[in-house]
Amino acid sequence: ILSSVSTGETLTEEVELQLPKNVVDGSDRISLSVLGDILGRALKNLDGLLQMPYGCGEQNMALLAPNIYILEYLRNTEQLTPAIRDKANKFLTSGYQRQLNYKHFDGAYSTFGQGSGNTWLTAFVLRSFGKAQSFIYIDPAQMKEPTSWLESQQGKHGCFVRLGKLFNNRMKGGVTDEVTLTAYITASMLELNMSVSDPVLYGSLSCLKNSTSDLSNTYTTALLAYTFTLAGDMETRAQLLQHLDTVAIRERGLLHWTQTSSETSASLAVEISSYVLLASLSASPLSTTDLGYASHIVRWLVRQQNAYGGFSSTQDTVVALQALALYSTRVFSREGTSTVTVQSPSGGQHLFNVNQNNKLLYQESALQDTEGKYTVEVKGSACASVQVALHYNIPTPTDSTTLSIQVKTEVDCNSNSLRPRVTLNLESQ
Repeated sequence: ILSSVSTGETLTEEVELQLPKNVVDGSDRISLSVLGDILGRALKNLDGLLQMPYGCGEQNMALLAPNIYILEYLRNTEQLTPAIRDKANKFLTSGYQRQLNYKHFDGAYSTFGQGSGNTWLTAFVLRSFGKAQSFIYIDPAQMKEPTSWLESQQGKHGCFVRLGKLFNNRMKGGVTDEVTLTAYITASMLELNMSVSDPVLYGSLSCLKNSTSDLSNTYTTALLAYTFTLAGDMETRAQLLQHLDTVAIRERGLLHWTQTSSETSASLAVEISSYVLLASLSASPLSTTDLGYASHIVRWLVRQQNAYGGFSSTQDTVVALQALALYSTRVFSREGTSTVTVQSPSGGQHLFNVNQNNKLLYQESALQDTEGKYTVEVKGSACASVQVALHYNIPTPTDSTTLSIQVKTEVDCNSNSLRPRVTLNLESQ
């Protein structure tokens, strides 16, 4: 996946495609799509972005949250048409009403609406409902009760206590301990415009401030950078972002972060990088340096998107779409056009025009070559997001978890006992 943002000059990129050796014959196919907006792909797949069932309180929120950020962006850039609003509002209303089934009498939420309330899920619901209320009606009680319950889970030292279990722990991404939970809840409350002088936030920020002495955990550092940016603590923000810059992974003008040098989780890398992007874009006033730095993160992020506009997991999709929506709002322009030229390995050429009238139009073309080097050239002054999607099937991997045992027998017929002695030797293969 690649994306180019052109500023008048010509940008050229190459992408090398190679099929695995065990691909099923005839199953490979390839397509090219072009959009004038980096959120256009997600917008096209609002109802199937994550393709998760509605079953429980976790999965329902996974489907509801991404719609909110896309709607916010379209509204902020005056691109929200009545048709898109109606479609998305149906999803929001349905998700909101369904989520109330998993609310406890004390205001907390859990996966199945039973047992102990879950602090992280309750904060996720509160955060999403707070943003959704600018599009659909949210009962004020459904905001007040979860907030009161979360406040009751704050310890004397200011951090929040972890309560409840999630059916799928990947749902909450990198939030795994008291510090990251407190940062997540604090950021959620700050996004709802709670004052930093509020006793609850004052306590949680004090707790988090004490955690900034240890910056060994990259995820925690990125989340803290975003939280202190929202709190307006520019000194702590600068300290955290400066450290993050020293551990950033740089390649060909792209920027991203992983948990450790050996960390291979694509989902966690997307979430960490998205929080750094949010921290870079949430300061006021926003400098051109912040925007320039953010553009390098965005170019890496859009390469991680799947063909539906989402990412590899739940929370990384939610946070990444929030960050990309904020970036798109900051750089949105009603001017400019671009021409995208794609040269295939066999010599074929495809031409696409992107302008302000078709920037949300999903332009797609089937390609012939599923292997080889494609060249993409973008020329103009408008954003152009180009995605090459390669699909293929491979045989179902064999299950190699079984244990093979070889048995060898030894018989001693000369034993002094009345019966021969048989010895069994077992060897694992």
